Amino acid sequence: MTLKLMFITNDEKIAKIAEQSGVDWIFIDLEIMGKDKRQGHLDTVISRHTIADVKKIRNVLSTSELLVRVNPLYEKSKQEIDEVIENGADIIMLPYFKTSEEVRKFIDIVDKRVKTCILLETPEAVDVLKSILSIRGIDYIHIGLNDLHLGYKMKFMFELLADGTVEKLCKRIKETGIPYGFGGIARVGQGTLPAERIIAEHYRLGSTMVILSRTFCNAKNVGDYNEVLETFNNGVKDIRVFEKELLNKGKEYFDNNTIQVKLNVGQIVNQIKKKT
Repeated sequence: MTLKLMFITNDEKIAKIAEQSGVDWIFIDLEIMGKDKRQGHLDTVISRHTIADVKKIRNVLSTSELLVRVNPLYEKSKQEIDEVIENGADIIMLPYFKTSEEVRKFIDIVDKRVKTCILLETPEAVDVLKSILSIRGIDYIHIGLNDLHLGYKMKFMFELLADGTVEKLCKRIKETGIPYGFGGIARVGQGTLPAERIIAEHYRLGSTMVILSRTFCNAKNVGDYNEVLETFNNGVKDIRVFEKELLNKGKEYFDNNTIQVKLNVGQIVNQIKKKT
């Protein structure tokens, strides 16, 4: 097993580079409703992609699947989802839902035309997870640490990994057989919480999906496409090499890594508290 890697971009050249380097899902992000209010104070990316980007990126992809995150359910959701499907999405992601009824409605609108992925990122959704998991037609579940840690009034998104919340959610989802993932990673050897610590936790928890974060490749800060190509080729290769190493590791390695994650996260949270 290797992790499905996702990367968010609406740039055709970068999408093609990501695909050629082995990124599994190219991610168009249409979600805008409520996001400024929730995340405007944070150093997070609010993508401002458009439905036109879906077709544009579809046209350059040959092997990677195209994932499109739509807006949370609203009065024009059916129209938005229909257009996204017409423009060539392979998978549609529903963000920021709080009830099982929203998930059921989303599954009904998609109506098996493409695959579905739900983004578990509100405390309310966590509270009714049992009910959500009983709904048929969910193909993938991603645990969104950004909004979820805000919902729980935490300082750092990987607190959810350190305190056992992610483990608890993974165990419950695993029982259903639905593939799941969580959070994002930087390049191996980089990240506030080092990427290899997080990747090892993905393996321990049976996760099969992860987003390559802006710190993996921040295209806005990269001078030219050759540099982007180098970043992706080396970055993805490093992840795959590290994953192969993990296949030979025993329980003790993963247990020690979990302890280290808790220590690292505790240090990071203390640093954040000192600054605020």
